[in-house]
Amino acid sequence: MSSEEAAAPPKTGTDDDGMSWWYRWICKIAGVLGGVSCATMGVWNCVTVNPLNIAAGVWMVITALVLFLCEVPFCCQFIEFANAVAARADQLKPWQKALFYCGMALFPVFLSFSITTLFGNAIAFATGVLYGLASLGKKGDAVSYARLQHQKQGDEEKQTGTTAESVP
Repeated sequence: MSSEEAAAPPKTGTDDDGMSWWYRWICKIAGVLGGVSCATMGVWNCVTVNPLNIAAGVWMVITALVLFLCEVPFCCQFIEFANAVAARADQLKPWQKALFYCGMALFPVFLSFSITTLFGNAIAFATGVLYGLASLGKKGDAVSYARLQHQKQGDEEKQTGTTAESVP
């Protein structure tokens, strides 16, 4: 073992955004399912004469394309810039993806509120929620929380000048 290998930090299962590999896969699968639901319901929503429904359906198809470009770019190999968009999307923080996905999913619902827009965008919105939860970070364990509370209590006693020994 060389000195460079010893100096390198051990590789954990997470990247710099704090997401584990299995949570990253859940988000990707939710993105693919959201794209499929947006695409199918968007095309179904376009079969009408109401212009707002057509606009919402077109927006849903665009949302599906964006979800596919960002989450699974190998499905869009016929688009030249797919890998560049995917590389840029991977650099985004989870909260940025959450706002982007939720915003794109809510717009057609506000444009034309119907069952197809509501259910078609539900999984895309859930993908944004999953990324939003990832931005909150990992949950701490009970032992470290109890240790932190005990340390906080000791610091408060030092500030007030009362300790367990000085109380009669």
